[in-house]
Amino acid sequence: MGRLIRWLIYLCVLAALALVIYAYVGPFFGADFSPVQEEVRQPVILDAN
Repeated sequence: MGRLIRWLIYLCVLAALALVIYAYVGPFFGADFSPVQEEVRQPVILDAN
């Protein structure tokens, strides 16, 4: 049982490391992580008593 838990921890650490590497190296291979920007206008009612 301890061996299984150790391998799961190794797998989680490896997956986290792969995610960090992909986040840094991804833009060099065409992955675009920037959000789509758009203007949002909402009316604001002040002093609505």
